[in-house]
Amino acid sequence: MTPHEFADLKAGLDQLKDSGFAGGAALATLVRTRGPVFRRPGTRMLVHGDGRVVRGLSAGCPEADIVERAREVIGAGQARLLRYDREHGYDALLELGCGGEMEVLLEPLEGPQDLRFADAAAQCLETRSDATLMTVFASQGRCMPRPRRLLWNRSLVLDELEDPRGADAVLSQGLSGAAGSGTRLDEVRIGESRVQVLVERLQAPLRLLLVGIGSTTLALAGLARGLGWSVQLVDHRDDTQPPLPAGASLLRSGAEQLERHLRFDLRTAVVVMTHNLERDLEYLRVLRRQPLLYLGAVGSRNRAEKMRHEICDSLTPLSAPAGLDIGSETPEEIALAIAAEIQGAVHGRGGGRLSAGAGPIH
Repeated sequence: MTPHEFADLKAGLDQLKDSGFAGGAALATLVRTRGPVFRRPGTRMLVHGDGRVVRGLSAGCPEADIVERAREVIGAGQARLLRYDREHGYDALLELGCGGEMEVLLEPLEGPQDLRFADAAAQCLETRSDATLMTVFASQGRCMPRPRRLLWNRSLVLDELEDPRGADAVLSQGLSGAAGSGTRLDEVRIGESRVQVLVERLQAPLRLLLVGIGSTTLALAGLARGLGWSVQLVDHRDDTQPPLPAGASLLRSGAEQLERHLRFDLRTAVVVMTHNLERDLEYLRVLRRQPLLYLGAVGSRNRAEKMRHEICDSLTPLSAPAGLDIGSETPEEIALAIAAEIQGAVHGRGGGRLSAGAGPIH
């Protein structure tokens, strides 16, 4: 689940809590996939008792069937595993249209205790610190009446297992190896039993810092907000009043004050475009010392070469001219090219046509 999806889901869960859980609700979580499917494990959908949904699992997935089964789970008050493969839910499986198979955990949400994991995860993400969420949902291959969760953020901040030995076993395996880099399904031995655990790394929202204000900056800010990114614009002038997109903020700061006002991390992308070469370089000399996901600058190739020469020792490689080569010319097109390059950096992808590749799409 992306940070943007989590934010939408959390808002839906908060509204459910405020309503006193009127009408009931269930949470659908994709826990296992096989073959080509639209989404990865960890994707979630909130289903209200009246059929309303928040953040569908994906267009094309058998959501109508999941919604119908959610009503049954709400009525029964117990979690359930749905399998969509050649032996289960075949009619709904045909809606996938991609030949893949999937397994979905449905759990009823009846009170605040069922939302503790989301509240704890939100607190972690507000501090921009990554966390690991472990959902124990099945034992010996059978779905548990209610899933139990552990949340790790430098220490154990949520423990619903109430079994120290079990928690140690789940944590030991969940925090080791590849678990830190994505989402996976673990099988953990606890005594004589084997439990199935969905292990997810939760990351802070991507933060986009835009240095300089102009038509391209504002177009990129609006696009980034639509993607759910946190957006902050930086300008050295005190007399600017730009029309900021909803949710974006403005910091008035010269390059020399930047480090006093901001903290940088590997979930931060920065694009410099003050349209003044010397001022761009002033900001870049500060930014080259920071740990960043992405550092870009806008300008001609000659201008970009001067920038790279000046900050050749940058901790984060400078992308200049910023953006993918898609023939962009207008501010909106340039914003699209830059946003696409940053999105590629998030997932370690370099761009290119999907039709030209042979590997997995996700």
